[in-house]
Amino acid sequence: MSTVPTLEKVSVNKSFEGELIKYKFKSVALGNLDTQFNLYLPPNATEHKKVPILIYLAGLTCTEDNGAQKGNFLKTASAEGIALLFPDTSPRGAGAPNETDSWDFGVGAGFYLNATKPEYSKNYNMLTHVTAELPQVIEAAGLPIDWSRQSIFGHSMGGHGALTIYLASTTKQFRSASAFAPISNPSKCPWGEKAFNGYLQGGVEEGKQRYDATELITKHSDPVHILIDYGTGDNFYKQGQLLPENFLTAARNAGYDEVQIRVRSHEGYDHSYYFISTFASDHIHFHANFLKA
Repeated sequence: MSTVPTLEKVSVNKSFEGELIKYKFKSVALGNLDTQFNLYLPPNATEHKKVPILIYLAGLTCTEDNGAQKGNFLKTASAEGIALLFPDTSPRGAGAPNETDSWDFGVGAGFYLNATKPEYSKNYNMLTHVTAELPQVIEAAGLPIDWSRQSIFGHSMGGHGALTIYLASTTKQFRSASAFAPISNPSKCPWGEKAFNGYLQGGVEEGKQRYDATELITKHSDPVHILIDYGTGDNFYKQGQLLPENFLTAARNAGYDEVQIRVRSHEGYDHSYYFISTFASDHIHFHANFLKA
């Protein structure tokens, strides 16, 4: 990108002595469409002190607001001195085919990949948006973030995004990853098959190679720091959309122990933000171990 887009401040809310700021800008990665994100700056972030950042990727049908408003993340992030970044879940207003026909594809369902089908590849580049564009735009705005200390987490589709982005990074961009009820093996579930066949020229096979956490961990050999939580009362878990056991089996077979990859099941919890908010502080503390090291 030659010129970095400028940020427009949409709103500011004080919370736990820090500030939650909503920004808007014209995204090159998303085909020059306007996009929004929320950034939580803890009270210790100043022009003289940059803080580490934890990126939260939301799930299907969500926006940049769900995690910020309902995740119960801000109090612990404030206490730990960690910034939180909440991107949107897809481009909006692209006018791409079928993008508003169903809730699990298109708008609100970008799957944190870069589309390779021509009708989607101009706009549906959430991977580049999250990993390259947002850091560049935020840094250019002079905000007090230390980009050498990043971690990533997410819920459902966003948990899939966090795990795959973390495992596929060749530059070790992120120090740790965690997920609430992630789509752990998308090439083997209906949501993932629909997304991969829709966005990718190579369909499920291309998705399996590049965007499937279970497949990626199989080929991984470097040390990792991963935490996954899911509830046994989660209907999507029961329907076979999440498949966390597949990921756990692949991880253990690849030689990763309980210290490097921890997968916890919680009796009776569902797929909602009631579940996420219950274990939110565990995840912030988990990432703080690596972000503050």
